[in-house]
Amino acid sequence: MDVTCHLDQVDLQDYVGRVFGTSYLVTSVSRMHGGAQKVVYKMECSNGFSCVLYVWDLSMNYFEEEKANEDINERSYGSDLFELNNKFLIQHGIQTPALYDLNKEKDRYPFDYALVEYIDGRKAEDYFHHADLRVQDKVFQRLGDMLTTMHTNERRIFGKANANEIISEQCHFLQMENAKVQLAYASQYIEKIASNQSKLLDKLHELESRIKPRQQYGFIHGEMGPDHVLVNDKLEPFLIDIEGAMFFDIEQEHSFLEMRFGDFYRYLKNDKLDPDRLLFYQLHHHISLTSAGLKLQHRGFPDQQFAKGLAEYQSERALRFIEK
Repeated sequence: MDVTCHLDQVDLQDYVGRVFGTSYLVTSVSRMHGGAQKVVYKMECSNGFSCVLYVWDLSMNYFEEEKANEDINERSYGSDLFELNNKFLIQHGIQTPALYDLNKEKDRYPFDYALVEYIDGRKAEDYFHHADLRVQDKVFQRLGDMLTTMHTNERRIFGKANANEIISEQCHFLQMENAKVQLAYASQYIEKIASNQSKLLDKLHELESRIKPRQQYGFIHGEMGPDHVLVNDKLEPFLIDIEGAMFFDIEQEHSFLEMRFGDFYRYLKNDKLDPDRLLFYQLHHHISLTSAGLKLQHRGFPDQQFAKGLAEYQSERALRFIEK
């Protein structure tokens, strides 16, 4: 077995053997690409079993600096959050790959790692151009039903699933502060953003001022794009990259969903949303994603064309808010 992996070959086999049994002999390990935060490997065994190895190696996270300084209610990285949200989602009927085992000992390695169920399927974005419209309907209607189930799981305080402390401020204030930080970063590299920084900041304050207080929050994924949904051979959706899930304004999720799913958002739409919150979160997303694209460019993300396109497109969308 030729393995290039975070775990030594002997350690990996020992780990798999302890979790599943000695009949599970690892025959291949391959890096699964696409993630900007954790490292993911697919493992295959001689008995036909496959699973996934997650590695939370902060040194390989393209947002390492930000993750190290996040507030608890802004965190979207870490094995503890994966474990928490995996259990919460499954308990509430939301499908996500099963967690087989999580190793947080850090005795042999300076990072946490886990064995997770392998979903043999495709990402939801692959169904955007599926030839069979009936298949499309089934996939996205099921995803819409899943979202409704998740978002209608409500409570009176925002934050992580295990949070029980009442916070006096509104959750959108967190996004307001983040938008200011990301706007400042983007202004250093994009001339149009720099010359319109004060106007964009004024627009953020204007949109935020329209938001009325709320004490009811739904459970959201936090970064719900079509690349964060796997669809198995039974056309059942599974949520992945769940570390950022929490109780929050569901408008934050829906403004992101509309942007990422395009025409297919019609399957996910909710007609009872607060339009003021939607507008505020839309602008926040555009500013934040502009900054994210720039950081991926600056920090060596393999797909530089994607990173460049992300920053350019999202900056243009942000600037439209001050042209209205």
